[in-house]
Amino acid sequence: MRSMVDYLFLDLRLLSILQAATIKKSGEEKRTDMSQNMIPGNFAYHLEAKAAEKPDFTIMTFENGEYPDEVLTYGNIVINGRKVITLLQDKGIGTGDVFCLVMRNHPEFVYFLYAAAALGAVMVPVDPRIKSERLHYILKNSGSKGIIFSGEFMEGVKGPLQDLPDIRVIGVAYKEGFETPVVEEYPNLNEILAGPEAPPPHKMHDDPDPPVEIIYTSGTTGNPKGVVVRGSRFLSFKQNAEIMWKHSPDDILYTGLSLTHGNAQGVTMIPSLYLSIPAVISRKFTKSRLWDICRKYGCTTFSLLGGMMMGIYSEPPRLDDADNPVRVVISAGTPRDIWEVFEKRFNVLIHEWYAAMEGGLAHKPPGVGPIGSFGKPIEGFSEMKVVREDGTETLPGEIGELISRDIGRKPVVEYFGNKEASEQKTQGGWLRSGDMCHRDEQGYFFFDYRKGGGLRRAGDFIMPEHVEAVIVKHPDVNDVCVYGIPAASGAPGESDIVASIAPVQGRDIDPKSIYLMCVENLEKNAIPSFLQIVNEIPKTASEKNLDSVLREEFTKDADNVYCLEDYT
Repeated sequence: MRSMVDYLFLDLRLLSILQAATIKKSGEEKRTDMSQNMIPGNFAYHLEAKAAEKPDFTIMTFENGEYPDEVLTYGNIVINGRKVITLLQDKGIGTGDVFCLVMRNHPEFVYFLYAAAALGAVMVPVDPRIKSERLHYILKNSGSKGIIFSGEFMEGVKGPLQDLPDIRVIGVAYKEGFETPVVEEYPNLNEILAGPEAPPPHKMHDDPDPPVEIIYTSGTTGNPKGVVVRGSRFLSFKQNAEIMWKHSPDDILYTGLSLTHGNAQGVTMIPSLYLSIPAVISRKFTKSRLWDICRKYGCTTFSLLGGMMMGIYSEPPRLDDADNPVRVVISAGTPRDIWEVFEKRFNVLIHEWYAAMEGGLAHKPPGVGPIGSFGKPIEGFSEMKVVREDGTETLPGEIGELISRDIGRKPVVEYFGNKEASEQKTQGGWLRSGDMCHRDEQGYFFFDYRKGGGLRRAGDFIMPEHVEAVIVKHPDVNDVCVYGIPAASGAPGESDIVASIAPVQGRDIDPKSIYLMCVENLEKNAIPSFLQIVNEIPKTASEKNLDSVLREEFTKDADNVYCLEDYT
């Protein structure tokens, strides 16, 4: 298997292309003024090379539902990327400066990421669904000098900016479907991108492994931490696509995950751009249209997270469920209870994997290893083990914390501005995942729960996804999130179980029918103590259920809360 250094040298083949690069537009050839300091591994360098080699190749389609698609070629990524480089420079953004981007999946994300790499600046992509106080924290913590956002989030951005007068609005993108009034005081990205071409930067940034992004964690248990993403990480995404996913030029990749999350970047966007494999990216994830989108564009593989899979499976069965072009679903966290029936119903194979932005990587190709496992680390590349609190390794079947490291390399985690947390994450020379797992006799790993989490009731350990898999089969249920609250008994570490349920649009939830289903299909201790009926289940950028929000809103006497005791 090739190392990261091997890939850096392999990209030298592109250097000759850069030295005589041309980009075609409107029937004319325009010679680029490429810097001799362009080096292998730099994301901007790579896109410039691709634009020179195949300027008219359609690499990415942004699917916008009822609104027209936005189609990108390598050529217009660079052409528009140069326009936003000029904009950033005009706003005082240069090498080492940080700027923030708040929007759903739009082409501007790619333009500004290219621009950041070209300038040596750092982009902070922020999931626009976060609350204003969290955005305020990220803007301040990252030291952002400017912000770009789409018009639909105008009001959500204005609030935090009132207390941060030094942060400049670099530009606003106005998108179809959101009739947001144009604010004249802010630069209009629509006009800038429709305007005249900009020259290439005088000098491209020449650091081989610069910080390109800061991606903040979900922060479900406290303030989020910013993970510094360096340029070499993009090459590892490319490497994963070739070795693990085995993406090929015949594939068409798809994602509806937010590009602000590492999954969408690592499995779809970056492999697409590096390997010239077309990708389709939806403005946002939609479980009801997923298979129709894949059929329309011929998508052969897509990426999702376990919580999303449950939602997809809860959709009413259709006669054409198995009639789709998808061959492999790349999934992180497939619920064991629906794994095989999901594959059969939709005629797909599941390639399970485990990873985090901080590091740690394992996978289970289709047909290899036991159902429910996220597999093993790649042999010769990394190692994993499960340990007790004292650091000793657990026995097969015994739950402990998952730790990992790359063979021959000291683990390094960069949390922006948080040296203490960075060092704690790699204490003892291993990457501490915070995930509680176990392994079997054959060395396959299984996820159990997040450290400090998990549900225990009357001494039994309850798997929330097992309860969710039962409730989501109810015809009136659209989505469900199961979580725990402190047990009324007061027993230390014990929980009462809450099932938060979002109904199918236009339907009402009958609590009694939910409880009857649970009684028939669950052990007594796993039956929820309470049902909490909500309009929708709040999600993170990684489509994980935000049970912390639901927990904050929960009170036993609320009008939308129903107690088991009233129905038994």
